[in-house]
This record gives sequence, C-alpha cells and structure tokens, in this order.
Amino acid sequence: MHSLKELFKIGNGPSSSHTIGPKKATLEFNKRYSDCDYVKVILYGSLALTGKGHLTDYIIDKTLTKNHDIEFNYLDLPPHPNTIDFIPYKNHLPLPRFRVFSVGGGAIRIEGEKEAESANVYPLNSLQDIKEYCQKENINLFEFVKRFDDKDILEYLETIYNQMLLSIDNGLKKDGVLQGKLQIKRKAKMLFNKDVEGEGLNAKLIRHLYAYAYAVSEENADGFEIVTAPTCGSCGVLPAVLKYSIDKFGVTKEKAIEGLAVAGIIGNLVKTNASISGAEAGCQAEIGTACAMSAAYYAYVLGSDFNHIEQASEIALEHHLGLTCDPIMGYVQIPCIERNAVAAVRALDAYNLAKLLDSNESKISFDLICKTMLETGHDLTREYRETSKGGLAKCYKGE
Repeated sequence: MHSLKELFKIGNGPSSSHTIGPKKATLEFNKRYSDCDYVKVILYGSLALTGKGHLTDYIIDKTLTKNHDIEFNYLDLPPHPNTIDFIPYKNHLPLPRFRVFSVGGGAIRIEGEKEAESANVYPLNSLQDIKEYCQKENINLFEFVKRFDDKDILEYLETIYNQMLLSIDNGLKKDGVLQGKLQIKRKAKMLFNKDVEGEGLNAKLIRHLYAYAYAVSEENADGFEIVTAPTCGSCGVLPAVLKYSIDKFGVTKEKAIEGLAVAGIIGNLVKTNASISGAEAGCQAEIGTACAMSAAYYAYVLGSDFNHIEQASEIALEHHLGLTCDPIMGYVQIPCIERNAVAAVRALDAYNLAKLLDSNESKISFDLICKTMLETGHDLTREYRETSKGGLAKCYKGE
C-alpha cells in the first residue's frame, strides 16, 4: 500500500476524480507535450456524463497551456469509467494519444505505464495480516503507521488535521447559494446556530456534527479547498467526527492525529483491495469508506482495541453496501451533502454497536466486506455509478 499522503490530499472540490485527478493528468500532459500546437481533449464515461456539474472542463481549461477543444463522448464505453484522452497535434498532424484514467481520490493512472506515482511503503495489504503483525510486535495501528510510512507522516497528518478544521470553520461562516443550476442554499451556518427549544447537550452536539459535515461538503461543492477523506464527495464525514470528538471528549490534537493515521489505514485498505471511486463502485465506495474510516478514528481515540476498531469499520462499510451514486444534474450537492451528514452519525452508531458486541464472535471481517463492496459495485448498473442517469438524478423533476 502507498503512503497515507496518497489518500489524504488537500485540493479543490467538488470531485477528486473529476477535478483533482484531471488537473493532475493535464499537468502531466503539459510536461510531456510542451511542443505541440493544439490539443483535442475527449472525456468519456462519468467524466462525460457529469463533467459539467463536476467542473471537469473548467479545471482542464484552467490548467491546459495549449490551444484546445474539449469533447464529451457519452456513447463509447471506455476501459475505465473516468477516462481522458489528450490528442496532441503538431503542424496539423496528430501525435500519439495520451490516455489517462482518474481512478479516485485524486489519483491517476496512465495507460501503458506501471503505477509509479509512489512507492509501496506498507508491506501488508489486508487487515488480517496487519492484525497478526501488530499482535506479534505488540503494537497498535497507529504505531504500525508510524513504523512503515514516511518519516514525516505525523507532520503531514498535522497539516491534514489543520485543513479539516479550517474547512469546517470556513463553511460555518458562509451564507448564500452554491454554484450551479440547482441553486442550493448553504445550510451549515443555520444548522450550527439554530435555536432548538428544549435541546439537551447531546442533541446539540449531534446538531453541530451535522453542521460540520455540511460545512465541509458545501465548501467542496463550491470548489474550495478540502481534504480527500477518501474523496472530495465524501470529504465531510471524517472532519465532522473529528471535530465532534474534540467537542464532546476533549480529544487532543496529538490523539486526533493518531486517529487520522488509523482512519487512513482503513481507507488505504479499501483503496487497495476494492475502490474509493463512485464511478467504479457507486457511492458505497466513497461515503461507505468515509464512514468506515470515521468509525475507526472514533473507536481509536476513545481507546478501543484492534478488534473493536475493525468491527466498527466493518459495520460502517457493510451497511452502506449497494449505495448508489446518483448526483442530480451531475452536481456534488444532492444527495451528496446530506449524505455526508448522515454518514457521520452512522460512524458514531457503528462504534457504539461494536462496543456492545463481542468482537470475538463476529463472523464478518473487514477484508471480506472490502471484497463484497467491490463485487457489489461492479454489479451496479452503469446508471447508478456517477452518470446521473439513474436513481434521484433520473427521478428528480425540478427545473
């Protein structure tokens, strides 16, 4: 598995696979084809169907340094649902095609090339193997990360921690309407400040949890900087749970950073063994993974052992199986923003249930749920994988 730096990334929303990945692909093209005269860019699959709402053409326009045109190919089925072709021309003659796949979480893969973006720093690729190693070495999941990841991983995770809280703070300050044709009003500030008669402390903390998830997700929808956790579309869940743990339990910055490392291992396992791409496996891959990461974070900072961390993560992911990705009009707004808030609460519930159960009696492992999630995602029809052609996107009849 790669470093957690490849999972947690700071970038502009609204979609890691539709903006961060294509921007990275375009920068790579600029570097390799600096002497061409003109470029034809073709977007396929989900990038074609929801690229407008996800600002894919905008980010390519902004990044590409050569004269170009962008074509949305809705008909041809590409080898990956997020495929970009850059066709360079020099003296009116086409040069070899540069094909790139945006594989989720802001990562890209170049056709015909081995993945060389980063080295594998972790020697183990399943939670069961990691568990056995940790038991043998008498270390916990955080210590496992510290042992194998880059030497500066804690400093990097501190930057991630700061950005998560900054995104919450920025989102809570803003009013107005999100960009796009849906004209969705920002709700985070209202949720945070709402006066609820007879509201107890616990209910207030949950209301603030909702507000935190909305704040980050609304920042993402408006194209501002957030942390992929594991993706842009699911970026609100983990920061919300992190801030909730600070509010309710006074979790220290140091402990929260350790918790982010644990959450990162869970996300990394899904990314390695299944998928975090909505275009490949539906929203279960994005929100389901974010919920599992958040449950792991929460369990760790509250002192749970390895087995309960695994069980909380497994419960969180299992009960998102089959969740479709059906953004209305291609915008990462409905159902995406609300879905982040719901998943944040479900992460707490997954931990609370795991704490009550005997983890030794569990028959379903996290590794098994990862495998099941990928198979389920492949079984979803194309309409339910970020194409905006099924589900809510199809049934919505608003203007």
